[in-house]
Amino acid sequence: MLNDILPGLTSSDPNAPDSPSPAPNTAEVDESMQPDEAPISGRKQFGTFGGVFTPTVLTILGVIMYLREGWIIGNAGLLGGLLIITVGFTITLCTALAMSSITTNIRIGAGGAYAVIAQSLGLEVGGSVGIPRYLSQALAVTMYIFGFREGWLFLFPSHPALLVDIVTFAALYGIAYISADFAIRVQYVIMALIGASLISIAMAAATGSMQYGLGEIQLWGDFMGTPDDPSQPNSFWVVFAVFFPATTGIMAGANMSGDLKDPKRSIPVGTLAAIGVSFVIYVILAIWLARSATPQEMTNNYYVMMDKAYWPSAVLAGLLGATFSSALASMVGAGRILQAMGAHQVVPQSDWLAELAPDGEPRHSMMVTGGIIFASLMVRDLNAIAPLITMFFLVTYAMICAAVLIEQSLDLVSFRPRLRIPLWVSFLGLVGSLIAMFIINPTISLVALAVTLGFYVLLARRQLDAPFEDVRSGMFVALAEWAAKKVTVLPTMQERAWKPNLLVPVETSSDLRGSFLTLQDLTSPQGSVKIVGLSPNGSPKVLDEQLDTLTAAFRERDIFASATMIDAGGFAEGLRAGMQALRGAFFRPNIVFLRMPDSPEREADYRHVIAEADREDVGTLLYAPHPRAALGQRQTINVWIRDRSPDWRISMEIGNLDLALLTGYKLSQNWDAQMRLVTTIPSPDQQDKARDFLEKLINLGRFPNTTAVVGTEPFETYITSAPQADLNIFGLQPEPNFDTIRRLVDQTDSTCMFVRDSGRESALA
Repeated sequence: MLNDILPGLTSSDPNAPDSPSPAPNTAEVDESMQPDEAPISGRKQFGTFGGVFTPTVLTILGVIMYLREGWIIGNAGLLGGLLIITVGFTITLCTALAMSSITTNIRIGAGGAYAVIAQSLGLEVGGSVGIPRYLSQALAVTMYIFGFREGWLFLFPSHPALLVDIVTFAALYGIAYISADFAIRVQYVIMALIGASLISIAMAAATGSMQYGLGEIQLWGDFMGTPDDPSQPNSFWVVFAVFFPATTGIMAGANMSGDLKDPKRSIPVGTLAAIGVSFVIYVILAIWLARSATPQEMTNNYYVMMDKAYWPSAVLAGLLGATFSSALASMVGAGRILQAMGAHQVVPQSDWLAELAPDGEPRHSMMVTGGIIFASLMVRDLNAIAPLITMFFLVTYAMICAAVLIEQSLDLVSFRPRLRIPLWVSFLGLVGSLIAMFIINPTISLVALAVTLGFYVLLARRQLDAPFEDVRSGMFVALAEWAAKKVTVLPTMQERAWKPNLLVPVETSSDLRGSFLTLQDLTSPQGSVKIVGLSPNGSPKVLDEQLDTLTAAFRERDIFASATMIDAGGFAEGLRAGMQALRGAFFRPNIVFLRMPDSPEREADYRHVIAEADREDVGTLLYAPHPRAALGQRQTINVWIRDRSPDWRISMEIGNLDLALLTGYKLSQNWDAQMRLVTTIPSPDQQDKARDFLEKLINLGRFPNTTAVVGTEPFETYITSAPQADLNIFGLQPEPNFDTIRRLVDQTDSTCMFVRDSGRESALA
């Protein structure tokens, strides 16, 4: 859209992106953690004026000011133009305040916006924004070189365009490659040129260029169009989209944080001062243009400011200086962003890219950046992706505001910025940046967001190891606390929200290894495992280390797992203490998982544990593996239901059967197995009623791939002739007979589970 409105303006993003931000020498100093410590030898430190104010103000007073502000006032009128300028700067000011606030709370290190986002929201989010931002910043250099070439050819039309581009690139690369200090000194010269152009305009105003009185100027414009097609009307938002990129580029000061003497003071003061000075200049120029030229002159002539100035050559010099400064700042800043991402292993060949020269300059990253820029120069026309460059800058600003908004909303004690701002400021910056994106170009905005999301997915799979803490843990804890508060006001019985949260007692790591896959199948995908370490041999430290390894193995399989050690005497005492202690936990265990006891003493312990589980409303699952068959092929599961003759009525209260059915269902889903509901009755006249009960149970329980089986023999006889299964599930009595349990394992010739309800689950919910 911008290219249709602005023929002849090669860059749709006339702001100068980030200025130089030196990166740490990864072999000596990790500045992402310690940027306020002693600088690397040979690196110069800058103050507020040179390090922040100068690069920031030069990013704003750019091509839009010289070539498009007149067109904006001509289309929108004086009041309309001032409204556009005010809205644009308001969005930018909110973003700058958010950025300034967070830079006073963290040690920002190298990388500018990338470092801010990475330290707040994690390396994955920082990299997903940083990679496209780096590429767009490198390509922006090409755009600025094209813009510089147009101004140069205005003076010397006979010079070959390609030669001008190559010579300009060589000059820029040479300055950026030497040092950031040299680049800053060059920017002082460019600032002097821009100052001279503004003096030329002031002289014109003093000598009578403002020939139209306030009663003669157009206050609200007709939005006439472009010089190429004045008949094509514009709108307020179309004109706003043309102006808004001029107000971006405010990260220049933040990107210099590694080179600043006092970044926590210089970044807020320098950035906000630059925005204030730039806003005043834009407003004064708008008034001067409205009183010095007619709307037709401003909309039909992009060089109206040059024509009306006292020294037109000074304005042209300012225009050339603005494009050159923007290109220089983008090139230096891009190299530092790439080096910072290399230091955090975000990009390929990270170790090589992270290396610094003895004077602290990231020359390897500058080589790669220079190669990308030179290759894009050979393309000769980047108009197709020009809007995308602007979008990636706006995505970055939106993420900065989002990071601050999240920090403010969580109200963590670690968020103690020296510059505090109201929550609505960061919210307005976030919303304003997103709205500006879609006003400028909705389609390209969606592409930019999709690219950012794609990089995030790729980086998330790599499981990057950050050298710093971020806010994500606090965000998830706050979310969990909010959920916990909501749950506490709900009724106690929440059968629909039930999921298996297992409490697993472990005395040796081998106890858990033997049933690891079974526990995984019982809890996947939404359940959890809480391991309670009980160390009878007096070596809790060894067991604790083993449990950490086992819980990590569960997490690798996307099972939420945690472990704790309890020293409360014997097995039963320790496990009972664990159940009592976890009574008020948010993720409270609802099933205690027990393996078959191997001694009479442990059988007695189990009876105490089952009784305690009943008192705590916790279910019990006794796992009795077959010594030879184990879990077989995991293709069939029998869930045994006791004889209910003569009352086969079905209701929501189905006795000690809910947990057995839910256990069978979970395993059948994770095994892709068939489930059978099995019962046997001694009286044949009850067979139809029993089958009808089972089929209704299957229907009401919504159990897929499940069949009903009814035998007509006594249980003791039918148990050996029933359909064979890889797993048989039975009910568990409050005073279990372990000899009977062992006999059932032998008679079914399979692994068995014996299950007792807690009263808080429902298979029919």
